Amino acid sequence: MAGRDQVFALIDCNSFYASCERVFRPDLAKTPIVVLSNNDGCVIARSYDAKPFVKMGAPYFQIKDVLRQHGVQVFSSNYALYGDMSERVMTIIESMVPAVEVYSIDEAFADLTGIPGDLTAFGRTIRAAVYKGTGIPVGVGIAPTKTLAKLANHTAKRLQAHTGGVVDICDPMKRDWVLRNTDVGEVWGVGRRMKAHLDSMHIRTAMDLAKADPWTLRQKFSVVIEKTARELTGTSCLELTEAEPAKQEICSSRMFGKRLTTIEPIKEAVATYVHRAAEKLRAQNSLCKKIRVSIRTGMFSPEEVKYANGALIELPYPTNDVRLLTKAATGVINCLFRPGFKYSKAEVLLLDLRQPGEFTDDLFAESQPQAAEKVMGVLDQINQRWGSGTLRAGSVPAAPGWGMRREMMSRSFTTRLDQLWTVRCD
Repeated sequence: MAGRDQVFALIDCNSFYASCERVFRPDLAKTPIVVLSNNDGCVIARSYDAKPFVKMGAPYFQIKDVLRQHGVQVFSSNYALYGDMSERVMTIIESMVPAVEVYSIDEAFADLTGIPGDLTAFGRTIRAAVYKGTGIPVGVGIAPTKTLAKLANHTAKRLQAHTGGVVDICDPMKRDWVLRNTDVGEVWGVGRRMKAHLDSMHIRTAMDLAKADPWTLRQKFSVVIEKTARELTGTSCLELTEAEPAKQEICSSRMFGKRLTTIEPIKEAVATYVHRAAEKLRAQNSLCKKIRVSIRTGMFSPEEVKYANGALIELPYPTNDVRLLTKAATGVINCLFRPGFKYSKAEVLLLDLRQPGEFTDDLFAESQPQAAEKVMGVLDQINQRWGSGTLRAGSVPAAPGWGMRREMMSRSFTTRLDQLWTVRCD
């Protein structure tokens, strides 16, 4: 339809982690599911039918019996599976719309401007294509601004039985109904503290916020809440960001699966974290000039003696060479480690990141050899083709004894050849 105003869609996967687990477990289609954090610590995701039985963030050791009593299936986090399924979902969406902004692992904004015909029907087409291609159910919210698209998506999920998972509020009457029937706390960007401030001004619904004076909101709070209010009236203030800007720092950090008391496994862990961080560094075509490494004991148990230390390392030249980064990071552990402590976590932080050519060292400063760039290129090509970790530094173990506890983790159905889904024909 020629001349159509700007239109956004928010496509959001329903209970994404739980949905990923269900794709390869059709027997769990009607079973409540929760997914746990690192080391099986607490609940970080719930299927819709699990929400009445467990709160988000609940420690697993406290609710084991409750989950068992209500027949809730528990999974350890399987980030390799979730990441791969996310890429598949986003690829399908990108093939159907003019432009996409991947907002998070389970949601994306799409530009529907200029797409002819009934946009609700088009939203259902996207929903059906994603489900057919991945088995992941999604909700679609359509509106003239990104903030309204978020609200439309929320309404699509909240009223799933009536909406079929798709809501278009480009029509002002439909938009006003959604605004009147949505609590202000559900508006994108309105957190718990902001909701309390807005409540004190008798702004309790999304419609109240849309009708509030934008300049007053800006002076009392910030330009962000002013833009939110303007977006709720249909004035687009937030553009689609197709290319994510390069990160200014990259962090790789994990809790150990058990307390470590010797230096060698800590070095192995740090080498592993460097390997992951360096992959991300090369993926955004950046170089790193500084690296910070830290280790610490458990900080919350009153029975454990506490210790934490870190060090900042200046590299000889900007690099994305995992060999140089690993040597620097593991070398500094000799200075940080103190015997007699039980270590629970290590962290690697890549700092001072820039694109090649952006560093302004003097004419005679050392730079990364071309041979290193070729080696890293081959490393990435092999790992992209055969799976992450196929080719790695010798200091990175394949099955570390200090690895995270993930006793209930599902198989890596889409990323490992030895764990592919098998179908028996009896």
